[in-house]
Amino acid sequence: MIMRRSSSAAAWVLCVAVAAASVLFLASEAASSAAAAPHDYEEALRKSLLYFEAQRSGRLPHGQRVAWRDHSGLTDGLEQGVDLVGGYYDAGDHVKFGLPMAFTVTMLSWSLLEYGGDVAASGEFAHALESIKWGTDYFIKAHTQPDELWAEVGDGDTDHYCWQRPEDMTTSRQAYKVDRERPGSDVAGETAAALAAASMAFRATNPHYAHLLLHHAQQLFEFADKYRGKYDSSIAEVKSYYASVSGYHDELLWAALWLHRATGRAAYLDYVVDNAHEFGGTGWAITEFSWDVKYAGVQLLATRLLLNGDHSERHRDTLELYRAKAEHYMCACMGKNAAPEDNVERSPGGMLYVRQWNNMQYVTSAAFLLSVYSGYLKDAGAGERVTCAAEAVGAEEVFGHARAQVDYVLGSNPRGISYLVGYGAKFPARVHHRAASIVPYKDRKEFIGCAQGFDDWFGRKSANPNVVVGAIVGGPDRRDRFKDDRVNYMQTEACTYNTAPMVGMFAMLNRVAREHGTSAPTPTTVTTQRQEISTSTAAA
Repeated sequence: MIMRRSSSAAAWVLCVAVAAASVLFLASEAASSAAAAPHDYEEALRKSLLYFEAQRSGRLPHGQRVAWRDHSGLTDGLEQGVDLVGGYYDAGDHVKFGLPMAFTVTMLSWSLLEYGGDVAASGEFAHALESIKWGTDYFIKAHTQPDELWAEVGDGDTDHYCWQRPEDMTTSRQAYKVDRERPGSDVAGETAAALAAASMAFRATNPHYAHLLLHHAQQLFEFADKYRGKYDSSIAEVKSYYASVSGYHDELLWAALWLHRATGRAAYLDYVVDNAHEFGGTGWAITEFSWDVKYAGVQLLATRLLLNGDHSERHRDTLELYRAKAEHYMCACMGKNAAPEDNVERSPGGMLYVRQWNNMQYVTSAAFLLSVYSGYLKDAGAGERVTCAAEAVGAEEVFGHARAQVDYVLGSNPRGISYLVGYGAKFPARVHHRAASIVPYKDRKEFIGCAQGFDDWFGRKSANPNVVVGAIVGGPDRRDRFKDDRVNYMQTEACTYNTAPMVGMFAMLNRVAREHGTSAPTPTTVTTQRQEISTSTAAA
């Protein structure tokens, strides 16, 4: 059972963790055929959006496509006298954690803002908006007062004593909030960022809803800034799962930049510039971007304003400092900073490696930031480059690094495994996911208790009865080794924020592949894929 999502302290603490070789398979030699095989990015896009339907909490809509899920969490918030039904389960269990959920929605929205035309061309724009709205509808409910936000439903400790379907939950559904007396600037700031970004995604199709989202975003930012504090100091129950290691300064800068982009109000950019030094925006040289550590994203958004000329002269010098730190991150991901310790480690197969626990979250977020930054450079003009040590790197090379990470996820790796579940001939079959690992509620409605779930389902060696299509699992270790085992939660549990950055990437790469005449393999059915991976892993 998972007891902690990840440690996000690498930007501050040098932490190198090595997975135990006794529980992992040795990596095979790099498979050149897998590396050369074209990928069907359109299929990957369609499947990535299905994952968010599998993670839904609440009363499922008539258009629900993931049929093995049913209604769950229908009394969330009842004890506190507030409606908290809805939202997303973040991973393979059933706690609704506000901080990673909000980051997921921010990244889904950002995907549409950068690559929405490509998503629409693939016929998936409506589904992408639905994935965002399932989260934003919940945030509106959870923001019950201008200075009050419900930040968690459920308790991780009790939840992890049970292995149940969400439809059978008997664990605590206690809800926890941040307010004036118990502040949470990080979770309120991230939720403000999510709502501001989402407001732009909905502006063309649902302007009234977009206005409502922006109203909540502005209130939440004011709350986060006025009543400052870390949310894990106010909600002790979150410390073992999503502790805010980076603090809340990055979320305040992040939210202000998204509000500036959504409103165009100079006051938000003034905030980002005036607080740049004190909040670490121009101080931290970061080598990761995650649900906790937003500095690289902050620095990239600030650089966008510089490249586009969307600033006053008094902002320029500070925005140049933001750009220097943004380029440190880009160079780190490309392995081009002067000092080796300033670069992100790579596995022998080329995967960016930050830490052993759910490393894929750092791979997908890095791929997204690299791709987006390459686009900003291209839009700014042919002379724009990333300055890495003594080397100037052009937009195309930056983009090439981004695409290589996406292709690694999809199977261009030494093991030839797609870490996007349901895609390709071989993918993880024993995902650490309660709902996927137990027979569907619609097929067997009798109650399955905590212990029964462990006894009858958790320890099974066979493939999960349900394929959680579109999930991106934690992935392999620093040596490309991966063990497809439900017990191996560090590698086989998937999270919403792993997949969210890939939605836009898959759509954009689909367009690029078509423009260059790259043929894609004919997709096989999920059933066939599951059987293939089941056979291969059983043999291993």
